[in-house]
Amino acid sequence: MSFVDVFWHFVNFALPAAVLSLGVTALGSWQNHGRAAMAWQWRWLCNGLAGLAVLAAGLVWTGRDGRMLTYAALVMVCASVEWLLSKRWRA
Repeated sequence: MSFVDVFWHFVNFALPAAVLSLGVTALGSWQNHGRAAMAWQWRWLCNGLAGLAVLAAGLVWTGRDGRMLTYAALVMVCASVEWLLSKRWRA
């Protein structure tokens, strides 16, 4: 497998975490009306890294990429991280 193939495999592996974290961060910014404790870029990065960790853990645990259990955990973790970072428990 060439370097280009490895690159595209990694991009396709990480893309669900990046897109979901961007959507969750945008929705969180919209709900908070811009009054979040952190800038949206940092929240997007934290959500993306947490999502990438979930995808990697799902790959190790199930042995395959793209299982529905992994995607369900990805949604739960990204939503929980956004909730924590936007400090919604104080409202």
